Amino acid sequence: MQALQENKMGVKPIPSLVLSMSFPIMLSMLVQAFYNIVDSMFVSHYSQTALTAVTLAFPLQNLLIAVSVGTSIGVNSLLSRKLGAKDLAAAKKAAGNGLTLSAISWIFFAIVGLFFTKSFISFFSSDPELIAMGTQYSSVCLFFSLALFIDITCERILQGTGDTFHPMIIQGTGAIVNIILDPILIFGLFGFPRMGVPGAAIATVFAQHVSAVLAIYYVKRNKEIILDRPSFRLEKKTVKDIYAVGIPSIIMQAIGTILNTSLNKILIGFGTSAVAVFGIYFRLQSFIFMPVFGLNSGMIPVIGYNYGAKRPKRIISAVKVGLIVSLSIMSAGFAVFTFLPHILLGLFNATDEMMAIGVIAMQRISLCFISAGFCIVLGALFQGTGDGYISMIISVTRQLIFLLPSAYLLGRFVGLDALWYSFIIAETSSLLLTIIFFRRVYVRKIKTLAA
Repeated sequence: MQALQENKMGVKPIPSLVLSMSFPIMLSMLVQAFYNIVDSMFVSHYSQTALTAVTLAFPLQNLLIAVSVGTSIGVNSLLSRKLGAKDLAAAKKAAGNGLTLSAISWIFFAIVGLFFTKSFISFFSSDPELIAMGTQYSSVCLFFSLALFIDITCERILQGTGDTFHPMIIQGTGAIVNIILDPILIFGLFGFPRMGVPGAAIATVFAQHVSAVLAIYYVKRNKEIILDRPSFRLEKKTVKDIYAVGIPSIIMQAIGTILNTSLNKILIGFGTSAVAVFGIYFRLQSFIFMPVFGLNSGMIPVIGYNYGAKRPKRIISAVKVGLIVSLSIMSAGFAVFTFLPHILLGLFNATDEMMAIGVIAMQRISLCFISAGFCIVLGALFQGTGDGYISMIISVTRQLIFLLPSAYLLGRFVGLDALWYSFIIAETSSLLLTIIFFRRVYVRKIKTLAA
């Protein structure tokens, strides 16, 4: 009877558990990736300047997402571990404190959206049209981002309890609303004014509000975690435990802001077409990477729960299943980017110059897809066991120590075509570090659970 009352993460066979937990998240992220691609397609058909402006604004959005996702990963990891240890009061506190921290984080980005976006876009270019479009897009997305914070945190709370179906509904609904509104507001259909880039931003934040309402509704209905007013009051130990995983995750993802900002600065020296191509690649690769990140999200609560319950065999089995799924997806992505780059670029109304740059870029960067899939799955192990700092170390090394310097040097002394090899150099370093840290975590934390 005891086993029947336990959360499914402790008793269900690992292969079906990982797949059932991950598939809804993978599907919802696939829909989200599809939205990102369609959104950029609409913007690119408005003008190449609009596509470049949105690409330049992306690092600010990436920073916003880094804080929201990083905090919620900390909540997810802590909540699932406390559920595995049967500490329901601490699990509830983790969920409530996570929502409070997200609301506090939003205030910072609202201020940035009001006062600092124009300066950020002006860092890349003096073109007034480009600056205006980039400022309009980023200001709207940042100031109205409270809904995004609530949505992401609530989704991670649900995932931490083993519910991955409703987060799929939440993300899918938001993406569909966004896809519908994009052409209407960008091009002025059905009597709406032609708004261009601001229309794309408004469509995005409106869809985020729809998702947030759904997310709150499903969290209230969740039977594993019942929130009350005291759970929202910040508690020092709970906040510390959330950010033990959350801060490394935030730093790890925020590095993407530094990376994208720096790469855009390097690439714009080769012309706006190079920046536009990088923006296209970044959105297209999300169609491959998003499902793998969804797999990662599904694995974290499974690993966290069984780590709290001291079941090492289930943890290792989850990692093995994750690797099989991840490497299969990445292999398919490698094949598509290698053999069909012309078709992919054609979706974005690419000019001849963009096509010449983009074909080489996609074929060379895709060489690192398979090793990236390996690293993402093992990242779930580090985060699920509370060792989020490991993923941070790997990310910092990959992006700031290897990728950026090699991109700058190859671009300056060899040329744009060679610059793309910097991704391969960086991913090789990431793979080696991941293997080293995996062995360390296995020996010190996983193997000892059986003792």
